[in-house]
Amino acid sequence: MQVDGSVRASVVDWISLVLVIVGGLNWGLVGLAEFATDDGNWNLVNLILGDYPTVEAIVYLLVGLAAVWLLYFAWELYEGA
Repeated sequence: MQVDGSVRASVVDWISLVLVIVGGLNWGLVGLAEFATDDGNWNLVNLILGDYPTVEAIVYLLVGLAAVWLLYFAWELYEGA
């Protein structure tokens, strides 16, 4: 992870970062919809995947695993500093 004081991020680190950003934006839209509309569904994962709750659950699981991985990544950054 550390090379001469600089950080080298792996493919897993980048995928995790993208998944967590997508998840955060999705939750932000869900929260915004609660204030902006009475019955709006701004859950992008649900809107994109539609009637596939198992696939939707897998996406949420991957976002959660990505968040755990980024906690580990952040800990490694902290330990290396």
